[in-house]
Amino acid sequence: MDCVVRGREVFDLEASELRKVQERLDVSFQNVVELIFHSDQKVVLTGIGKTGIVAHKIAASLASTGTHAIFLNAAEAVHGDLGMVCKGDIVIAISNSGESSEVLSLMEPLRQVGCPIVAMTGNKTSRLAKNADFVLDIHVDSEACRIGLAPTTSTTAALVMGDALVVCLMEMRNFQPENFVLYHPGGALGRRLLTRVKDRMEKNVPFVHEATPFMDVMYEMTHKRLGITMVLSDAGVPVGVITDGDIRRAVQHFDDIKSVCAGQFMTKNFKRILPDTLVSEALEVMDIHKITTLAVVEDETPTARILGILSIHHVFDFRNDRL
Repeated sequence: MDCVVRGREVFDLEASELRKVQERLDVSFQNVVELIFHSDQKVVLTGIGKTGIVAHKIAASLASTGTHAIFLNAAEAVHGDLGMVCKGDIVIAISNSGESSEVLSLMEPLRQVGCPIVAMTGNKTSRLAKNADFVLDIHVDSEACRIGLAPTTSTTAALVMGDALVVCLMEMRNFQPENFVLYHPGGALGRRLLTRVKDRMEKNVPFVHEATPFMDVMYEMTHKRLGITMVLSDAGVPVGVITDGDIRRAVQHFDDIKSVCAGQFMTKNFKRILPDTLVSEALEVMDIHKITTLAVVEDETPTARILGILSIHHVFDFRNDRL
């Protein structure tokens, strides 16, 4: 058996089935997203077996991105855990067949509690679908295994449907990096984003003057290895920056590049940030302006002293961190 070939076949099959699920996505999906977005209650994900694992993952993704969500094991629910569900909670029940006895046994108690029910199922005519207020169709024509018994494509479809819910809710809530940090304070990235710019910036700042020749600018940038250098006036006031992009454009624009000075090809209106700003906010500035470095300045005045340079690599290079 050529496992590489067979593995690629599995990828092809699951991708093809996911495309079919995508094409069937309709207003029911929109309604479920808006139901969750406008609700003050929590979302309860339930399932059993493999779909229970998928439900657990979706609940965790929702909870970590701003939506109050929990996982409820369908088998445990009928033995007391149903007490975790409150009136108005939105229940998303996952069952590919829609006929799982453990999941179906929850329908009547959930109705009595007063919960809207969303069925995520591959069978729109199932008892689960008929008992639900909304149906998210995750039907697939075949599993990836040849005997068609191991949940593969069907669980992938449920997982991606859950991811789609998560992403839409994140965007409707305008979920930002600082929000991510709030829900991930123990992670290495969270710790970095919660720090201040002054704790991550490079203090050994590259400097040249307006009259500095091109080759000396290149030497300073290469020596300091930040991909940027500040440009100072004769009075020592920062008047611009030169980045790798400015270097490339200068080489294309000037015929005699060696005779060119820094002031002739620098970027004058460079982006600045204060040292006490959160790194998460600095990343947002970089993202908006499509840049990878920021000048860290002492204050907001035009002549403020340069304290350091914050590079995106200072945020995402974990090699020297103890995790």
